[in-house]
Amino acid sequence: MKIVHFSDTHLGYNDLDILNEKNINQREADFYDAFTQVVQQIQKIKPDYIIHTGDLFHRSSPSNRAITFALEQFKILNALNIPIVMIAGNHSTPRTNLSSPILKIFDSFENVHVAYNQEYKSIEFKDVVFHTLPHMNDDTKALSQIELCEKNIHENKKNIMMLHCSVGAWYLMAEFGEWVYPSDKEYIFPKMDYVALGHWHGFGKVGKHENVYYAGSTERTSLNDKRNSKGFIVLDLNKSLHVEYREINIRPIRTFEIDCEEFESSVESLHVQDIKDALVEVKLKNLSALMSMDIQTNDIKNLFKKALHVSIKREFKNTDENAQLGDIEALSLEEYFLEHIKEETKTEEYERLKNKIKELFATYEESNDDTN
Repeated sequence: MKIVHFSDTHLGYNDLDILNEKNINQREADFYDAFTQVVQQIQKIKPDYIIHTGDLFHRSSPSNRAITFALEQFKILNALNIPIVMIAGNHSTPRTNLSSPILKIFDSFENVHVAYNQEYKSIEFKDVVFHTLPHMNDDTKALSQIELCEKNIHENKKNIMMLHCSVGAWYLMAEFGEWVYPSDKEYIFPKMDYVALGHWHGFGKVGKHENVYYAGSTERTSLNDKRNSKGFIVLDLNKSLHVEYREINIRPIRTFEIDCEEFESSVESLHVQDIKDALVEVKLKNLSALMSMDIQTNDIKNLFKKALHVSIKREFKNTDENAQLGDIEALSLEEYFLEHIKEETKTEEYERLKNKIKELFATYEESNDDTN
């Protein structure tokens, strides 16, 4: 029995305000491209079953474009006459009962079986039972649904548990309303032939459980996810469990560091050949307040002209003159910044900069004033 397990495709995600040649947000298009790659691989693999463990869409009310794309891709999958089992994740689950679950759009697909009502659902075939537990907003209800799942384990068929949640604190995504699977119910996992997880965006086996895997996401929703490759799982459940990870091609993320204490030599030592169309993150380290004012964002971005986007992080060095947190809590950011400049500069230089700093803060406050 061969199964393709993928997850967290987040269709409709967009970012960076960059449009491609079709006037579609480029990052949104990247997520569509990643999904298309998985579908193309499935067409070649021709598995016995296809499972998706949540967050098909990035929002519970996705755009028309995201819905249209999903319907087109699932039409391709549906035509393969391979059973597809899919559960709702926290991003695809409405927070109230007033909204209709978006995954209902697949109810009319002959080969697509969906669980989205925040309750356990057994989806059974001749040789396997899929025990589906979609995202749940109510922990108390979730507990009863897990117990129902345990009661329905089939002794004469393969049993596959599908969850969209965090299994332990390590796999928390720090998102509103995410579901944490109760640790005292993990004893159910060994009773299953395979536990397919969604929610965590990195591929990997979970702890001591040899049969519990996150497939990871198919694209990156954050630069913090740069360490993880993206792809899907091909699962073989014949005599024993065999898990193979298949990587797909996505837009690269490149990270560079510039030591501002040795600014010129640090810039000269940069190797920026492999950045075409990449997402670039630049860390400016060992900054002082005055250095930060001298280093212009556009000058840094011009070092990486071939990149799709350049994100700059400024990391200020700690000095003995820096105030302790307790000393600055009563100060505004403007007051603290002025105090820091006063300590770092000569009197005449401070007087020259003071009015400019006040003007900059006034401009910032005006642009961020929500009362207008």
